[in-house]
This record gives sequence, structure tokens and C-alpha cells, in this order.
Amino acid sequence: MRIITKEGFPYKFDADACKTCEGNCCIGDSGYIWVTPNDIKNISAFLKIDEGIFKEKFLIKVGYRYSLKEKPHKSGFACIFFENGCKIYPVRPNQCRTFPFWDYYKDKIDELKKECPGIIERKSDE
Repeated sequence: MRIITKEGFPYKFDADACKTCEGNCCIGDSGYIWVTPNDIKNISAFLKIDEGIFKEKFLIKVGYRYSLKEKPHKSGFACIFFENGCKIYPVRPNQCRTFPFWDYYKDKIDELKKECPGIIERKSDE
């Protein structure tokens, strides 16, 4: 088990659970998968395409920000790069890298456990 903890969060994360998960964090309700200018640069380089082409083909602009596009999925929607795993995993956006340690989930552990099989509640003495 590869257990990851983060200060201030009432749970731990077993990263090995990703091997048996069907990508629950990449599929489901529609939402935004925010990318930074640095993410755009890194993902474009990883895909070996021009940044302008990458933006046009894989991003939507929301106000002054960019989000990865989504595609229909049997469970609702999926990230455009999700297909039996993340196709850009080594350069995935920071939003993806920091999951499941999002402030939103600090007091919603039951909701998080439904989405992520790697969540382990911390004992009160930990």
C-alpha cells in the first residue's frame, strides 16, 4: 500500500487503489477540469502538438480560464483524455494531481468514499 496523507485532512489515500478503480475521479457529472498556462504547455509537449492546436481541439474557454473538454460516458461525462485510464497521466493538470485532497472534501468524507475506493478515514489518535 502506498498511503498518502496531507496535513489538515481527516483521511488518508491509498494510491494503489487507482489500479483497481475505473476512473471514478475522471467520470461522472459534468464539471470543469481547469488547466493552467503551464499545464497547456506541458500537455501540448507531451502530445507533440502545437499549443494553439491543443487549445482548439481539447479545451473550452470559460471566462478567462481554460478547462479540458468532456465527452459523453455511460456514467455521465468523462475527461476527454480518459479511456481505460488517463492518457496524459504524467502531465495531468494540478487539479487532477491534488485529488482527493481538495478542501471541498474535508467535511464530506462519505461523499468522497463513494467516489474513491482509496479513501481511509483517519482514527482520532492519528
